[in-house]
Amino acid sequence: MTPHERYLAHMRFESTDRPPLMELGAWEATIAAWMDQTGGDADDVMAWMDQRDAIETVGPDFGMRPAFEEKTLSEDGETFTMRDRMGLVYRQFKDRPDRSMPEYESFPVETRADWEAIKTRFDPSDPARYPADWDAKVDQWRSAGKILHLYGLVMNYYGGPSLFGFCRMLLGPERVLYAFHDEPDLIEDMMEFSTELATTILRKALAEAPITYVQLWEDMCYRNGPLISPEMVKRFMVPRYKRIVDVIRSAGVDVIFVDCDGDVSQLIPLWLDAGINGVFPMEQVCGNDIYEYRKQYGRDLLISGGIDKRALMTDRAAIDRELEAKIPLTFEGGYVPTIDHWIPPDISYDNIIYYWQRKKELLGV
Repeated sequence: MTPHERYLAHMRFESTDRPPLMELGAWEATIAAWMDQTGGDADDVMAWMDQRDAIETVGPDFGMRPAFEEKTLSEDGETFTMRDRMGLVYRQFKDRPDRSMPEYESFPVETRADWEAIKTRFDPSDPARYPADWDAKVDQWRSAGKILHLYGLVMNYYGGPSLFGFCRMLLGPERVLYAFHDEPDLIEDMMEFSTELATTILRKALAEAPITYVQLWEDMCYRNGPLISPEMVKRFMVPRYKRIVDVIRSAGVDVIFVDCDGDVSQLIPLWLDAGINGVFPMEQVCGNDIYEYRKQYGRDLLISGGIDKRALMTDRAAIDRELEAKIPLTFEGGYVPTIDHWIPPDISYDNIIYYWQRKKELLGV
């Protein structure tokens, strides 16, 4: 089977030659730590990832065109203040900045006038949202049989399609939460605009490329639940999700994931109602019980992730226990086991290699 065929069959609970072999990837700080531990270069310490089932991200540009000028606004001995291409201004440590969260100082939409002005940067009909060699890429994808993952990554963790995430990255996390209560008309307009942006951009890729699955991005939960109430999700987002999903499913794609960290338990039924049938990365520190979700939702819910990264920070016995607890669900179908987020630098190179070899053994790869 090709990776594309294997992944779809697995997610459709059909028989396969073996389960898919996938993993998200590692932070830059993790790669740097592994290089220190091994003396190898980045290619050496990431070579194990080449054993994954062949996967490629089809990433149309969901970002601003034109983008803001990326520039350093100020700096001192330890930090720099930067404006990025999305117009976010943030302060970050100079030494290994990817080891800490930036301190955001301002966001591009502070007034309704800012929002009206910034809309022009999101023209969905701009042909440059697709690469100049798009036709050649499509021809190559049609012959290669890779898993084709349709997801438009932009900047600062905003990726498309997205509704809450789109608003959050323009307004900022605090302002967006107040806006649901104080400025609902603004939220409605921003989400309506994002829906039209998503459906317009998606149509070309879905019509022309052999897409395996589509990914949305939200990151709208924390350790104890969603950042807004399920009632607000149902009011502002579910009807618009349904319009996005209709475009995806009308193109014959029936595997639609949403990337959301945190405790997603209250949002799963709403996503399922909207036609989004997959959730990852199922962070374990937040209590996402993949077996309970399978019991509750059966084959309606597809799952990826769910391997507790904390087990990989300890020893081989803990890794064995975690894999032996989670891998059996894979053989029911509809679940792809991966670490429950990008790999942090707390996981040693020796542990990631042991985890990878042990996972392959248990999967029969």
